[in-house]
Order: sequence, then structure tokens, then C-alpha cells
Amino acid sequence: MVLLVKDFMRRGALTLSPDANVFEALRLCHDRRIRHVPILEDDQLVGILSDRDIRDVSPPLGDPQRVSVMKEKRVGDVMTRKVATTHPQDTIEHAAREMYERRINALPVVAEERLVGIITTSDVMRALVTFSGGVEPGVSRIAVRARKPGVLAEVADIIREQGVDVFSVLSSPQKISAYDRTLLFHLMIKDPSSVVRNLEGAGYEVSWPDSTVLSDEVAH
Repeated sequence: MVLLVKDFMRRGALTLSPDANVFEALRLCHDRRIRHVPILEDDQLVGILSDRDIRDVSPPLGDPQRVSVMKEKRVGDVMTRKVATTHPQDTIEHAAREMYERRINALPVVAEERLVGIITTSDVMRALVTFSGGVEPGVSRIAVRARKPGVLAEVADIIREQGVDVFSVLSSPQKISAYDRTLLFHLMIKDPSSVVRNLEGAGYEVSWPDSTVLSDEVAH
């Protein structure tokens, strides 16, 4: 399954013009609970303003001149002009990498030179949780240590023989070698203890992160 920006971005992003004042931007961020505002001029993206940008140019709370100073400052004078963007058909992985490498928390989504949405680090986290099955009822996790080639296929066969569906599989980065890694299986079963026993019987090193949670549920 490929996760695309278009499936997790926020459409209809709230925007301002460069001529808006910083106080307007602050009110918009506060009232709509957002942290980033794309700036449009003649329907073209010309910048982005973050809550950090607003804080950096605002007098401290309690300053009697705070509001008047903020009303005098134009958004166009404090916004970031060199804006990194993404496309609706880009992958979530691409958007996440862009934000990580640039140390930013949001990307305007642009298609055919027009703003169509915005995606933030929170949206990327939501995509990761969705992909891993964290929001699906009845999904459990098991971690299998892989020390040789072909482990993924072998483990998948053992799980399939149990009549259990695999929701997704994640792999940790390589450590000692290309074959020394941990595979995290998300299974469509609430109690995977029988799967764990069969894998251990086949010689695999298996941990079950959700086992303590299930034990607590049973105890109560």
C-alpha cells in the first residue's frame, strides 16, 4: 500500500495575503488552532507564516504596545518566502523526508501551480499510525528478529498457515549487517499467542509488545 499526500493533507487551507497584519495572523492561528498559514498573492503561493514567525516579531505578553505593534507589521515582511512544497501525488515518505531534512513542520501542497492543501507533521504521524494498524480494532503486533535472508517470506508463510491475515510489515534499519534487523508484523488478530508459539517453535526470536496490555485486560 502506497500512502500519498493527497489522502492525508488538509484541503481548503486557510490563507492570508502579504498585506495582512501580524495580529490578524495571530487571531487566525488562535481561533482555528493552526500553526502554519500559506500566504497567497493573486492566487499564487508567495510564502508561509508559522506561529514561531509570529512569536519572533511580537512584543512579550503584558506589553501594552503588543497589539498595536503587531497591527503595524505586515505578514509579507515576516513570512518565509522560499517555501518548500509537495504535490498531492507525492508519497508520505517523501513529504516526511522533506520536513525532516529541512527541519520544518508543514508543507503547502501545490498542483498545477495552485495551492490545494497543506500537510503537517501531525498528518504524517496520522498516516504512520494508519499504516501500522494502530487505529484498526483487533490488530496486534509481534516483532521477529531477522538474522538471515528470506526471513520475511518464511515468517509470512507460518502466519498464513495459522489462518491469520497480515495487516502490514515494518522493518527496522540495518544494524550489524543487511540481514540483522527486526520485522514488526501487524496482524489481524487480537491475541497472537498461538502465532508466537509457532514462530518460536520454528526457531525464531519473537517478542510481543502488546502482551502486557492484553494481560491487563484479562486481569480486569
